[in-house]
Amino acid sequence: MSRHRGRPPLRRRLALTASAAVAAVALAVCAGAYLVIHYTLDRQFNLRLTQSATLALQQHRGDGLGVQSDQCQFLAAPACAQLVPADPAKDPGETYLLPVRPADREVAAGKRAPYYRSATVDGHPVRVLSTPAGDNRALQVALRSDALTKANRQATGLLALVGGAGVPLAALLGYWVSRTGLAPVTRLTATAERITATRDAGHRIELPAARPGGRDDEITRLSVTINTMLDALEESLAAQRRLVADASHELRTPLTALRTNADLLARADRLTPEQRSRAAGALSRQLREVTTMVNDLIDLARDEEPHQSVEHVRLAALLDHSVAAAREHWPGVAFVVAVEPGAEEALVPGVPARLSRMLSNLLDNAAKFSPAGGPPVEASLGRLPDGRLEIVVRDHGPGIDPADLPHVFDRFYRAHSARALPGSGLGLAMARQIARSHGAELTAHAAE
Repeated sequence: MSRHRGRPPLRRRLALTASAAVAAVALAVCAGAYLVIHYTLDRQFNLRLTQSATLALQQHRGDGLGVQSDQCQFLAAPACAQLVPADPAKDPGETYLLPVRPADREVAAGKRAPYYRSATVDGHPVRVLSTPAGDNRALQVALRSDALTKANRQATGLLALVGGAGVPLAALLGYWVSRTGLAPVTRLTATAERITATRDAGHRIELPAARPGGRDDEITRLSVTINTMLDALEESLAAQRRLVADASHELRTPLTALRTNADLLARADRLTPEQRSRAAGALSRQLREVTTMVNDLIDLARDEEPHQSVEHVRLAALLDHSVAAAREHWPGVAFVVAVEPGAEEALVPGVPARLSRMLSNLLDNAAKFSPAGGPPVEASLGRLPDGRLEIVVRDHGPGIDPADLPHVFDRFYRAHSARALPGSGLGLAMARQIARSHGAELTAHAAE
C-alpha cells in the first residue's frame, strides 16, 4: 500500500505527460523551423555570392592577378573580388584584400571544387567564394555577411521566444486535457466513494447526453457498464433483504409452534398418553418442516454448483426415479410417466442431485393440489420441434388463479388457496433457480 500511496495522482501524471508531449512537439517544431530558416538564408546568400562571381568573371576574365574590386567595407556595394594564381611565386606585388589559403591555390590549379568559407575584412564579417577563373587562376568573391548573421540571430531569438512561450502553454493544455479527459473518471470515483460511504447502491454515474449517430467513447462505455453492475448489485441487495425478511416471517410461525409443543412435552407428566403422542407427532412434523425450509433457504442462497459436479444425466431415468419417490411420499395420489420415442436415451449435462430436487419439487407441488383418488399426475418427457428436451408435469387439481400465475415462482409466495396446505412457498422458486442454473427455463400455465 505504501508504494501506491507514494505515487502522484493520475491527473497530475496525465497533465505532466501531456505537457511534456506538447512541449516536446513545440520545441521540435521550433528547432526544425530554425534549421529550415538557417538553411534557406544561407542558400540565398550563397546564390547571391555565386551570381556575383559569375558577373566578376565576365568583367575581369582577361585581367591580371590581384585585387579587382575592393568594396568589402560597404554593405550595399557590389562584391569585392580578387584573382589568385595557383603558384604563389606569381603573386603580384600588392597585398591581397582577402586572405589566401592553400585551398584557394588548389581551386586555381583545378584540384578542388569551388567552396564557401567565412572570413573578416577590415573588421567586418564576409562570406568568401573561391571558384576557378581559368589559366591556373582562382577568383575569390566576398560579400559582407552582417545581414545574414543578424537575420539568423533574429530568427533564433524569435523561435526561442515562441518555444519558451510554448512550454507554459503546453503545461496549461496538459492540465486542461487531464481535467477534461478525467472528468468522467472523477465522477465515477465520487460515485463509488459515495456508495462506499453510504452503502446505498441506488446512486448512479451521470452519463453525457447521447450524440445523434455518434459512438460512445471508452469512458462512457465504462460508466454504462458500472451503472449496469450497480443495477445488478442493487437488485441483488434488494432480493437479499426480501429473502431475509420473508424467511424471518415464515420461520416465526413454525418456531412458535415448536416452542409451544416443546413446552407441552416439558410438562409431559400432566398430559395423557394420547396428548403426549399428539404433541410429539406435531413436534416431529414441525421440525421436518423447519428443517426443509432451512435447507431450501441454503440452496436458494447458494451460488452455482461447482463445475466438477456436473455430469451427463439421462433424463428419462431421472424422471422415473423422481416419480417413484413421489409415489412413496404421496400414496394417495396416482402418477403416470410418459416418455416419447427418441427421448429415452437423451443425455444432458447437469448435477443429478439438483435436477432430482427440481423434479421432486414439481411433483410434490402437483400432488399437493391433486385430490386423493382423482386423475393421476402426469409427467412426460419429449422433444420440441427445434430439438430441445421438454419435461411437463400436469395435475388435475383446481388450477392456478390468473392473478397468482405471474407470482408462483416468487420466494415465499403462496396463493390464497394454498395457505391451508403444508409448505413454505420455496419449492417452485428453488425449481426455477435449478432450471436456470442448467440453462433451462421453467414456466407455469393453465392446462387445456
